[in-house]
Amino acid sequence: MPPLSSSPEQPQPLRAVLAATKGWVERLGSVWVSGQLIELKRRSGGVTHFLTLRDPLAEVSVQVTASTQVLDAAGPIAEGMEVVALVRPTVWSRNGSLSFECSDLRASGEGRLLAAIEQRKRMLQAEGLFDRQLKKPLPFLPAAIGLITGQDSAAERDVLEVATDRWPGVRFVTRYAVMQGQGCVEQVRDALAALDREASVDVIVIARGGGSVQDLLPFSDESLVRAVFACRTPVVSAIGHEPDTPILDLVADVRAATPTDAAKRVVPDAADERQRVRQAGTRVRDAMLRLLDREAHGLQAMRSRPVLADPTGALDVHATQLRDLRARATRAAAARVREEAGWVSHTISRVRALSPQATLQRGYAILSGSDGAAVESIAAVAEGDDLLAMIADGTLHARVTHVQRRKETDG
Repeated sequence: MPPLSSSPEQPQPLRAVLAATKGWVERLGSVWVSGQLIELKRRSGGVTHFLTLRDPLAEVSVQVTASTQVLDAAGPIAEGMEVVALVRPTVWSRNGSLSFECSDLRASGEGRLLAAIEQRKRMLQAEGLFDRQLKKPLPFLPAAIGLITGQDSAAERDVLEVATDRWPGVRFVTRYAVMQGQGCVEQVRDALAALDREASVDVIVIARGGGSVQDLLPFSDESLVRAVFACRTPVVSAIGHEPDTPILDLVADVRAATPTDAAKRVVPDAADERQRVRQAGTRVRDAMLRLLDREAHGLQAMRSRPVLADPTGALDVHATQLRDLRARATRAAAARVREEAGWVSHTISRVRALSPQATLQRGYAILSGSDGAAVESIAAVAEGDDLLAMIADGTLHARVTHVQRRKETDG
């Protein structure tokens, strides 16, 4: 396409310039480009989405449009990943802005690795390997700590020094393994199985001092992740890599940011524990003093009550009442005895007055025949009969010499 001719007297219309620019740009056609995905804007319900790609070696970034179908076919991608995209540059006729339409998008380099890790992570998550409810708690003070790390590594030194400073009596059972590259997965897995069989090991720490995505790739291996999940002993992941979290961090019972952080998590700080004991002792002592003070005030309040201030006061009142009752009872009993004695005396007098003995003492006698029957009439005796006469002080034997009937009187 020949260049446009123009002059101040014969300028080109803006539409012509834009059309020519659009034609020049679109002659490039589709081209594969590599870059870092620094922004991804998915429009909910939309068919076109916006991405921003940046050249990591230069301050150059462009906006790219992609359809939902292209993004779905790209698999799991996220901001920060390295990608390659098949784009076609174009110019918008309305505003003259340059844009790139993406027809194919793929993760590349570390991005491809991260995409594969992300896909594996989603599969394991769906199986429940990351469930928080299945996480095993760490012991307060383990009898022994299993440590899997590289021999003479900085991670080993950090864990041992920090843990020993915090709790001098801590004991480690260390198993060395290659912590990156070929053989790493197998050696870490074997060390994990050996430590899990150790009865004295209460927690296992897998420690490494961080690294690139490629260096940490073994710690996202599916077989190693499943071995950690099947472990009966709590496992602490201390890979020390923040930007890209390996899957081991997700399946472990506890994730530590660094090996130093792992050492702080698996053993308590003796100084802190002593301080807590002192604080607990102070709280217990203060609580006991408050309790004793409260009980002393309660006891003092009880002692100030009349019944406790003069414990015998109530007894004195009852003793006085008892004496009064005894006096009244004595008087009543004496009066009743006198009354009953008078009645008995009167009754005795009446009995005595009616007694035959009293009659005899007045000079009367009781006559009876020889058969003992009382003589009640002169008709019962005859002259010459022997009679017994009972008088007050004895008995007389008499014989009837004469019987005289008493004369009846008039009126």
